[in-house]
Amino acid sequence: MLTKIKNSYKEYPNAFKVLVLSTFIDRLGFFLLFPFFALYVTAHFNVGMTQVGLLFAVFSAGNIIGGIIGGALADKYGRRAMLLVGLISSGVSSIFMGLVDDLNIFYILAAFMGLMGNFGGPARQAMVADLLPKEKQAEGFGILRVAVNLSAVVGPIFGGIIATQSYLFLFIGDAVSSLITGIIVFFVIPETKPEKKEGETEETVVKTVIGYKEVLKDWRYMLFLSVSALTVIVYMQMNATLSVFLRDVHGFPTLYFGFLLSMNAVMVVVFQLWLTKKMSKYSPMKVMAIGTLFYMVGFGMYGFISDTYLFFIAMAIITIGEMIEMPIGQTAAAFFAPEDKRGRYMAVFGFHWAIPNLFAILVAGLIWENIGPNWVWYIAGILSLFAAIGFWLLHGITKARFSKEKELLVEEVQEI
Repeated sequence: MLTKIKNSYKEYPNAFKVLVLSTFIDRLGFFLLFPFFALYVTAHFNVGMTQVGLLFAVFSAGNIIGGIIGGALADKYGRRAMLLVGLISSGVSSIFMGLVDDLNIFYILAAFMGLMGNFGGPARQAMVADLLPKEKQAEGFGILRVAVNLSAVVGPIFGGIIATQSYLFLFIGDAVSSLITGIIVFFVIPETKPEKKEGETEETVVKTVIGYKEVLKDWRYMLFLSVSALTVIVYMQMNATLSVFLRDVHGFPTLYFGFLLSMNAVMVVVFQLWLTKKMSKYSPMKVMAIGTLFYMVGFGMYGFISDTYLFFIAMAIITIGEMIEMPIGQTAAAFFAPEDKRGRYMAVFGFHWAIPNLFAILVAGLIWENIGPNWVWYIAGILSLFAAIGFWLLHGITKARFSKEKELLVEEVQEI
């Protein structure tokens, strides 16, 4: 398996390989901190899940605005500059967040981190589409996920150990990883923005931002994102609500939660590329429907189980769904996007993560405190079922468009 991955990886351009390496380093710091973020906030500020939900809402509001601006500027000025702005802002914000003791200031820093930190999100996604031919994009996004999950193998384990000693070092580790990534991007990664074709005029910044209107008029794409947003609402519970749920309801140690997330990451590292190659042959919407059914089972289980070994089985089921659904979703988004609007299409794709974050954790906290913590997982299972049905119905709506993309892809290959 590893030999096949190594041989496949040689086929990719060096700039893509460096992008993968920098992503691994950046995400390593993220996974040191983020899995324990809700635990830190509830313990350090002595608040409940509703306040954690408000914090995620503030962060996500900044994320949305930052993504809009960053995606437009990535199409206007290039991917590299926006990626650097995002990394530097994220690192600086992380340091300050680890030092403050006032929850209101923490909210302000979260808003700033969401706004400026997400300048580079659409640029990173657009770089993959820029660097790789369409027939390689599904595997390329899969490789990027493997890099992310390699960092997720190590990050939560060390994060769990460090969190038992000092949360401040988690924030420092995140900042250092952003700084190192920024140095790599600055000195090694070239600009990947496609050059204007002969006769095309350069857009003004205002016109570039207004260009989002064309993305929003792509109703098939917007319908796809609306259904995908349901899966995001569910998946986000793993990154915020689950840690507090397992700690407070089942007495699950923080260190064990690190191992739980690391198991998720190991599965992705070992099986992601193989599974993506198998799944990319089939209709994207049908594949995503199947992946979402695994979410339904895995997340729904947490509402019914109490044994430690079952927590790990539920996570394994969720991971299978994640490996099926996420890379295909990114590839579908890239296929929807015209070349000159990739930054904006990928920015809007990012919104289907950011917008649910405005309310997903907050609503989960309200459900927890007013109905009961187990109901978070019952509702997660129901939403997953609705999303699976939605993806299956989208197959008929998007089939003609994806078929056209495949025909164009064959023509490009033949020309080469």
